Amino acid sequence: MLKIRLQRTGRINQPSYRIIVTEHARAAKTGSIVEQLGTYNPATKARTLKIERVKYWLSVGAQASGTMHNMLVSLGIISGKKINVLPKKSPPKKEEVAVEAPAPEVKEEAKEVQEAQAVEEKPVEVQA
Repeated sequence: MLKIRLQRTGRINQPSYRIIVTEHARAAKTGSIVEQLGTYNPATKARTLKIERVKYWLSVGAQASGTMHNMLVSLGIISGKKINVLPKKSPPKKEEVAVEAPAPEVKEEAKEVQEAQAVEEKPVEVQA
């Protein structure tokens, strides 16, 4: 499967990226690319892109990476919603929730018992 992705170039702390089409299984740094479609400089936000070739590769069946998909949506080349590319937060464990749930019920029962005992212990005033 072909993928449209970013290939990092540039010096340390001065990144720039090539927008390339490559095989999905290959790493972006291997150098065996199918076609270079443009460049992206995050420092200046400058993008150069061959729009016709991007549309061609998408029509042939190439998939855009998450970051490239978001870039293409923001440029208006493809329609759709942006994808959250940040890592997902792990869901809470069910065991911890199950242990905490019965505890409040016991406290409520204990309060009811204490209130009942307090009512019984109240001295009754007798008026003579």
